Amino acid sequence: MASLSSSSLTPARPSPSTSTSPFHRPPPSTADGDTFPFPPSHSFPPFYTLQPTLLTRHAQLAKWCTLILRYHAHHRLHRLHLSTALSTPLFHNPTIRKRLSRSSVVEIVDYMVKAEKDGGAGQRAEWTNAAATGGGGGAGGGRGAEKRKEEAWIWWRRPEEWAEVLAGWVDRTGQKGTVLTFWELVHGEAVRGEEWAGMEEEVLARALGVLVKRGKAQVFGEEGQRGVKFF
Repeated sequence: MASLSSSSLTPARPSPSTSTSPFHRPPPSTADGDTFPFPPSHSFPPFYTLQPTLLTRHAQLAKWCTLILRYHAHHRLHRLHLSTALSTPLFHNPTIRKRLSRSSVVEIVDYMVKAEKDGGAGQRAEWTNAAATGGGGGAGGGRGAEKRKEEAWIWWRRPEEWAEVLAGWVDRTGQKGTVLTFWELVHGEAVRGEEWAGMEEEVLARALGVLVKRGKAQVFGEEGQRGVKFF
């Protein structure tokens, strides 16, 4: 069986936390036939089996990370559900009859969760179940923890990066002192065509939380009726 070499998997390293993400793209086209452009590696059978050599494996994880981020940015997705994702074109290529295993996807997301200083991708993902991030020590810890890893946030923009984008919009459109509901920030006329239009409210809340900590916003109200004032 063909094998992967580290040179055949040149990883595109996720960028540091800045307001301009390498996975930014304009709003997706609504034209018929618009599809995500998969890289050549997606049609390379060995790409679907994580390699045992450490250097090659790390390069492979990095390449899968970049692919996952770009795929989610393209489709404006913020969550990865393992139960359904394994059957999507992202992890399944029927043309070559290859599918990434669940355990491999878990390992890739674990890599994305880690900070760069810990050998990871720079916190480009986050398991939604906090218990799933724990170690595998203790009786049954490893397998049990993996089973709990069912859903993850995919941060093609991290919350702090979204905060920078929102802050820029506030300055650009003169929204300081304005009170807006979360619904208006996601679905309103004023944000039509903006990169965050239509995003999940929980992602918006995380980004606004960063602005609150910086003294640039105040969030008020209960879930479902929340609003924000920008400073």
